[in-house]
Amino acid sequence: MARGPIKRVAIDIGSSAIRLLIAELRGKGWKILENAERPVALGEDVFVSGRISRKTLMQALQILHSCRELMAPYPVSNVIAIATSALREARNRDTFVDRVFLRTGIKVRVIEGIEANRLTYMAVQKALRQAKPALSRSNAIIMEVGAGSTEVMLLSRGQMVAAHTLPLGTIRLEQQLRPSIAAGAMFRGLLREHIRSTLDVVGSELPLKRISQFIAVGGSARLAAGKVGSAQETAHTTIAKESLTAFIRKLERLSLDDIVSELNITYAEAEPLVTALLVYWLFFEATSASKILVPAVSIREGLLLDFAAGADALEGEFRQQIIASGMSLARKYAIDEAHAQQVTSLALTFFGEMQRDHGLCQRHKLLLEVAALLHDIGTYISAGDHQKHGRYIIANSEIFGLARDDLRIITNVVGYHRGPPPQPSDLNYASLSRDERIVVLKLTAILRVADALDRGHNRRITDFSVEQTEDEFIIRTSRQDDLALERYSLANKGDLFEEVYGLKVTLR
Repeated sequence: MARGPIKRVAIDIGSSAIRLLIAELRGKGWKILENAERPVALGEDVFVSGRISRKTLMQALQILHSCRELMAPYPVSNVIAIATSALREARNRDTFVDRVFLRTGIKVRVIEGIEANRLTYMAVQKALRQAKPALSRSNAIIMEVGAGSTEVMLLSRGQMVAAHTLPLGTIRLEQQLRPSIAAGAMFRGLLREHIRSTLDVVGSELPLKRISQFIAVGGSARLAAGKVGSAQETAHTTIAKESLTAFIRKLERLSLDDIVSELNITYAEAEPLVTALLVYWLFFEATSASKILVPAVSIREGLLLDFAAGADALEGEFRQQIIASGMSLARKYAIDEAHAQQVTSLALTFFGEMQRDHGLCQRHKLLLEVAALLHDIGTYISAGDHQKHGRYIIANSEIFGLARDDLRIITNVVGYHRGPPPQPSDLNYASLSRDERIVVLKLTAILRVADALDRGHNRRITDFSVEQTEDEFIIRTSRQDDLALERYSLANKGDLFEEVYGLKVTLR
């Protein structure tokens, strides 16, 4: 019997609601079959007590049982469930995830903020592919104000500059600011002061006045777009600056009951609305954008796209954005960019030549590329032991598109690109899983060789070929001048390559 179109389910367990999307995948697109949302007070629990209460757990289980009932009529082939900031911060999150699985059969993956950014970007990029001016030709900010956090991405002429998860969720802000001051313009002023330093930090990465395109994602933005926006096409709506300002000022004068009545929305939609729109507005007014673009997508569409793309997600434009984000971090710490690019080129060449020996995949190639670009980032602090400083900087940074597990591998590769190779007694190395330790060894061995061949930062090894014998990895170059420095460095740093791959590296 012929199979019909594949149906998938994306579930987003957020700080204020559980949201469900059932879609029928058609090629790289989809048709939405069900789109449901139910409020749940996860954030109110976690941001006050640090834990999810039993009452809220039981409520979440009931909602997820309802999700199962919605799925029942469809031959669903896969259920993807993620949880964001509230569950990420809950001290009893592991118990919550376990109870959900035992009671509903739904496996929940708790994702980091940078992963949420990646999924949101995928959905936005697809929705705005036809928007003018295109994302690839403008400076833009993509922003989602949620209940637990605010996700921000900055793009300079389409290239990712930075991606952050900010503690500016509506529930947090209400808890922190509302009790101390009245509503209306006074609250707006206090909120402005509260996020001033955040605006300064974001502006230091890309001056906000240079941003001409403002993209707002999230339920409150879509609600405002539906009330005062102008639909451009099915993929997005625009809100003029004057319309947003007037809408916010109108809402500030209304009580919660009046907002529900006036806009004909639920209390769950009304409660975060003013705070969320004010956060959007404070960022928006700092830019030179004249309107807000609101795509008709969410993180759930990003989940579907990610699943459909599979390994292809690491190719093409998305991979370029990861590299652009890594380079932005490198430039922030004033690396020798020519040296970084030379070492990266050599490392990627060796990775390709050693494919049969290392057996790694495209994801590992990407991690090697980022590690090679960032390997000297620690020299910003001190040239001595800069591998240790580099490990610290990367471990405490965010790179768009890379999860914390990816960064753990990169920090270890950078940390061992010079000096003693990894030892079982090293805490940073020992804390990795066995498979991750093997990956670190294989990537580090390649990076050490590539770095040794540009020891003088003068890019002398450019025209070369590679030959592999039973016991040697031979790098042949056409240069006739003295390569004593490169050979000396290779003798010091090629030991790990010989240990991992069983091949002595020679330069001829």
